[in-house]
Amino acid sequence: MGKSKRYMASSELVESTRLYDVGEALELLKKTATAKFDETVECAMKLGVDPKHAEQNVRGTVVLPHGTGKTVRVLVLTRGEKETEAETAGADYVGMDYMEKIQKEGWLDFEAVVATPDVMRDVGKLGRILGPRGLMPNPKTGTMTFDVAQAVKELKAGRIEYRVDKHGIIHVPVGKVSLETDKLIDNLLTLCEAVIRARPAACKGLYVRGIFLSSTMGPGLKLDSVKTQAAVAARR
Repeated sequence: MGKSKRYMASSELVESTRLYDVGEALELLKKTATAKFDETVECAMKLGVDPKHAEQNVRGTVVLPHGTGKTVRVLVLTRGEKETEAETAGADYVGMDYMEKIQKEGWLDFEAVVATPDVMRDVGKLGRILGPRGLMPNPKTGTMTFDVAQAVKELKAGRIEYRVDKHGIIHVPVGKVSLETDKLIDNLLTLCEAVIRARPAACKGLYVRGIFLSSTMGPGLKLDSVKTQAAVAARR
């Protein structure tokens, strides 16, 4: 299938061999995002790790300071007083009754699931449904916790999960094209800082091998990773 005329026109604005500064890349990305909807700004980071080894499996969460631009519907599976806590924090759906709705009706109108440790034996029954979709509560991502209020607030505020794939690449959204450039820069550098801090001790040699930006329907731009990491360091 050939690329569209719109994509080809956008690609002509991008110098494929050039390493872009963050601000310059985002300004150009806004020009190349010509779809009729508010495209998502995607970041891909190529890391010098071997995900086949558990000790090099980079994974974590980070709260983007200006959100993802996406409304996140949160389901909290818990019992007792924690239900009230979750509702007060702004959870969209609360209670164990939703398990049956998921199992029998295939209901999945949510983007995140939080569960307290005491109900995980029951929630484990949803593994086949939630697992493949990356929705299974996990202590490593802060979604299996007794502090449901904090988890809900962070998810609503723009907390995202990053996880290296089998090719050593992390691929996550950092906002919408409509977001102001300085806020997108802030989101991107916050993500980069979190990934850099998550460098495994077993990783030898160059860790960040490439950082790329693209909009949902637009061409990719390669960042100058040395300058980007310097910008991250300057924030500390």
